[in-house]
Amino acid sequence: MAPSKNAERDAREACDRLRRYNARQAVHTHQVKRRKRDNIVAIVGVVVVVALATLTQVLYFTAGPGVATSASPSASPSPSASPEATKNTGTVPPSTIAEGRTWTGELDLNAVPLAIELDGKAAPQATSVFISLAQKNFYTTTGATCHRLTNSPTASLIQCGSVNGDGSGDAGFSFGPIENAPADGVYPAGTIAMARGAGAFSQSTQFFITYAPTTLDSSTGGYTVIGKVTGGLDAFVSTIASKGVVATATSTTDGAPVVATKITKLTLK
Repeated sequence: MAPSKNAERDAREACDRLRRYNARQAVHTHQVKRRKRDNIVAIVGVVVVVALATLTQVLYFTAGPGVATSASPSASPSPSASPEATKNTGTVPPSTIAEGRTWTGELDLNAVPLAIELDGKAAPQATSVFISLAQKNFYTTTGATCHRLTNSPTASLIQCGSVNGDGSGDAGFSFGPIENAPADGVYPAGTIAMARGAGAFSQSTQFFITYAPTTLDSSTGGYTVIGKVTGGLDAFVSTIASKGVVATATSTTDGAPVVATKITKLTLK
């Protein structure tokens, strides 16, 4: 009987060893599959992040009537604005806010005061939008950052008013048409104009101020001029614009200002 019992015991132990081996193999196989799946997910995630970052840069530097180069920067607004739009989208402030009159006030950049004048008669819709946003304190809170400076031989401007502070973001509305744009594409120093994308109805919250005579492409309609700086431009140039642009791999004359700049005050009457 003893040999028989030993054989049964050996058989049971062999079965136990086989079960444990099979269990370990199953766990190993599951871990290998999970690692492969995790690696695939990680690779896809990296590709998506890189693609989004690239797309953001492409949109930021190509939105508007041409690529932003040292010779031909575009005054591009939020990339979220639809270039195909042919009518207003969202709730656009009514054009009657500007009252068809001249508005005066002060716009401070890093506490450097700029005296400004807006023309509610020449550009009633865009001026009304700017006034409405100013009255809601948008330009001194959400849209306070001036994310872009250009200092090429033909274009010198600072651009402000994006929702995310980097040239991107959706304000919930876009509008047109283009108003009061110079036919020759020449914007004198001190011009205040609305930035936009490719379409005439892609204007939203962003605007730019030229601090030297600037020439921009007028083939697609140009940019709506809403007013001008009447004082303080020299101080702005000496304290902010003259310090230059943060150089990137694509440009040394179009990018974030070296002196981080915000709108610190905006009053209109």
